[in-house]
Amino acid sequence: MSGLCGPARGIAVCAESRLNYEPSGTRYNRAMDSPDGIEPAVQSSTAQNLARRRFSHDNQNLSPDEIDGLMSSCDGRPFLVVHHLPEMKDEGVPFLMPGVPITCRVTNTEKYTTRSKVHVSTLYTVQLTHGHFHWVVKRKYKRFQELHRDLYKHKMMLHLLPLGRFAKERQQLRAMSEEMPSLQGNERTRRTSSKMKYLEDYLNGLLENSFCKNDHSMLEFLSVGALSFVTDLGSKGLEGPIFKRSGGHRIQGLNCFGHHQLCFRWSRRWLVVKDSFLMYMNRDNGKINFVLLFDPEFKVKVGRVHTDARYGVCFENFTRSLIIRCSSYRQTHWWSHEINRLAETSDFLKVQRFEGFAPPRENTLTKWYVNGRGYFADLADALEQAKEEIFITDWWLSPEVFLKRPATDNYWRLDEILKRKAEQGVKVCVLLYKEMEMALGINSQHSKSTLMNMHPNIKIMRHPDHVSSVVFMWAHHEKTVAIDQTVAFVGGIDLAFGRWDDSQYRLTDLANSGTEEEPKGDAVDNGVSDGSTPAEPDKQVEQDLNDLTSNTKLWLGKDYNNFIKKDWVQLDRPFEDNVDRTQIPRMPWRDMSAAVHGKAARDVARHFIQRWNFTKIFKNKYKDVFYPYLLPKSNCTADSLSFTVPGSSKAKVQVLRSADRWSTGTNESSILNAYVHTIENSEHYIYIENQFFISCADDGKTIYNGIGDAIVNRILRAHREQKKFRVFVVVPLLPGFEGDIKSGGGNAIQAILHFTFRTMCRGEHSILSRLSEVKWTEYITLCSLRKHGELSQSLVTELIYVHSKMLIADDRCYIIGSANINDRSMLGNRDSEMAVFVEDEDRVSSLMGGQEYQAGPLALALRKECFSVLVGASSDHSVNVDDPISDEFFFLSWNASAKLNTTIYDKVFKCLPHNSAHNMRQLKEYASEDPLCDTDPEQAREELKAVHGLLVHFPLKFLCEENLMPPLNTKEGMAPVGLWT
Repeated sequence: MSGLCGPARGIAVCAESRLNYEPSGTRYNRAMDSPDGIEPAVQSSTAQNLARRRFSHDNQNLSPDEIDGLMSSCDGRPFLVVHHLPEMKDEGVPFLMPGVPITCRVTNTEKYTTRSKVHVSTLYTVQLTHGHFHWVVKRKYKRFQELHRDLYKHKMMLHLLPLGRFAKERQQLRAMSEEMPSLQGNERTRRTSSKMKYLEDYLNGLLENSFCKNDHSMLEFLSVGALSFVTDLGSKGLEGPIFKRSGGHRIQGLNCFGHHQLCFRWSRRWLVVKDSFLMYMNRDNGKINFVLLFDPEFKVKVGRVHTDARYGVCFENFTRSLIIRCSSYRQTHWWSHEINRLAETSDFLKVQRFEGFAPPRENTLTKWYVNGRGYFADLADALEQAKEEIFITDWWLSPEVFLKRPATDNYWRLDEILKRKAEQGVKVCVLLYKEMEMALGINSQHSKSTLMNMHPNIKIMRHPDHVSSVVFMWAHHEKTVAIDQTVAFVGGIDLAFGRWDDSQYRLTDLANSGTEEEPKGDAVDNGVSDGSTPAEPDKQVEQDLNDLTSNTKLWLGKDYNNFIKKDWVQLDRPFEDNVDRTQIPRMPWRDMSAAVHGKAARDVARHFIQRWNFTKIFKNKYKDVFYPYLLPKSNCTADSLSFTVPGSSKAKVQVLRSADRWSTGTNESSILNAYVHTIENSEHYIYIENQFFISCADDGKTIYNGIGDAIVNRILRAHREQKKFRVFVVVPLLPGFEGDIKSGGGNAIQAILHFTFRTMCRGEHSILSRLSEVKWTEYITLCSLRKHGELSQSLVTELIYVHSKMLIADDRCYIIGSANINDRSMLGNRDSEMAVFVEDEDRVSSLMGGQEYQAGPLALALRKECFSVLVGASSDHSVNVDDPISDEFFFLSWNASAKLNTTIYDKVFKCLPHNSAHNMRQLKEYASEDPLCDTDPEQAREELKAVHGLLVHFPLKFLCEENLMPPLNTKEGMAPVGLWT
């Protein structure tokens, strides 16, 4: 890798999360070697010119059927109205719902004085009903008269324009009275109730006239706008014309010096307040200009001292201080009072449990996934159900990845699915992490251009802008999909190459003569992959470039990979193999994800909307009208599920995140808080699967997250109380970076190993060092995963890459997300992350420590699924995983199996990393020995029959005599330590 110079080069190499998170690819412009047996290229959907997007504007023309669909019925307008406001205005779609009567009642009066306290006026409270929408406006008598004058003026204009197209309007206006509403007269003077009834009758009379009720003056009198009656936005809320002041952004770089004093301007806008946000729009063109989400910093301030304006109101949240100007002192206080009243019911004004942005959502339908097979399949089906919006965030997205396999056509390819939905009118919005191209080869520009050139309904933003945001070290690492803000998926699985796998963890994928059988259940086959004999390299079935009908491969092109042998390159040629699949086994991928519905899905979507709108504000290129502001749906309709993911069950779900002002405009580390809380409050066990295990705080010197400390303290508490407590930790054998482990693996691999060993066993702050006074083997086990098989008639083995980010506790709760156990993911002021904390509300009978135990059904099933595959219980029913903390399971089924498997793999393959290699000299000697699989293959096969499950022990003594920190004269050594932690 080359490109940058000096310290900057070292920073860039790992800054964009490559050296912390994903095996992704070195620079994509590096020449790719041409391995033997390259798979023929399948036609890509990539447009010819990817340097420039094809579409700069949305499709402007709505068909009559589409317009009818947007007008809807008395139940309210569909949510798609939000994305078609300019077109609706151009087509003359009325704000009020056609055929639905609107009625009013004048219910109250109140006296008020002007600021001078000289003139006393009467304010009339008007209650309005339109379908199932109800709202209140307060108007002076003078406003009734102004309304009449405006309507009469429009009536006269129509009579003066004897055009045929106005004939219908003129007919409607004949019934309109020319008499100005008057409250003069003896009876009206004496009785206030008569005045109210008179104005009520007058207004209802106008509202029965279709021209009058849809007139601009009437709509402004009624405080009705284009978004008033969109059902999924909740109750109508407060609306009205205001003047807003420019500026006020609380984001570095968005305001010029002295903006609040010198550079601002006032613009007339239409302000709309809903139950969790407020926004303003340009009523002339129907475009949304800004959205301000409610958050714990949301405040409403009134008066010149806060606004520098007469009749000013200031709205503040994490990202902006918005100042509006009203027409009177009374209106100023009306706005502030009503907005505060609406906001009081919002969940997002309070700091929630774990100092998070979203509260726990009870009775939420949810489902967990182990591996990408089930997740990708359910996601594909859910995407097919989308009617309005699809939101996707990814660290890396491969448009050409197949969601259902084996692929016999392109129907279930991600880019084809998104294109199909875009053509159906669904708005597809994708947020991608923008890497530094000279250091990282995930080629997000290719992903963006490929998708955006398909249809104008597909919008892609990349963030951060490294120079303007001065963010070189941190990344957007979350992986979420939200569909119609109703169903959402959260986890560690990017929609990218190499992520699809199942519990068989195949090492090979060669073309076979017949159709490949579907994998059965959770069977773990440690023999020949798929139970079939691999084809000879020169006998592989040739595939037509455009025809997949006979395809039996599960991983096409770049999707088949072993990134430690060779990282991804040339991703703009996705269907060319990256490695020789006839010689190099693939590296299996173990990962977790979760589906949530209802309010929890709305929380995931809200986070996406917050990030999307933040990115739109921050980057000049996204201020283009092509990229819309997004609006969060109201929770009042969250339980109306148009579809559900099959197999989902109810539990309490809280959406968590790591977020910082550079990434989202706010600060949060609720994932870390939830991890520490769960560990501290666990009673029987914790089970951790994670791509990284870098923790144990050291007084603010190197590591800051306290997850390792919580584990130590919990074990010490169990020892003091003489109670059984188990900690299971599963991590990958090696970090996921290209490098030859026989020669040490390279500086990046060694740096991650240094901090992993520092957490586990080396140095005064490590877990095992702090447990030296107790017999730690009774409490904690540190393991990894490995698999073997046959490739081209040769025995092969490979580690299973654990990419999971999961914790299970006590068979009652679990956390699944994108956050690794390290400072980058957990602190909140570095990378952005998402996770869900799921707590079972129901109970089922189970075992714990030999005693009957009431477990949660979801957490119990997830733990059993994991344990069954890892210890081989899914293929050997004599292994019992019911009691996770019993001595029989912990010492025999788990630890003894891991020890035996480690010994066998060492004997057969001379696997690295290994405990016997304490230094580089011993490593080279060990690597030079001929393994049994080469000297006596038949004996090796016999030895491998004793392998049980996938577990091996993590090699705690590997290179224990070496300093694994990168030398200072290397680019990795010049990088800040925080990049590795």
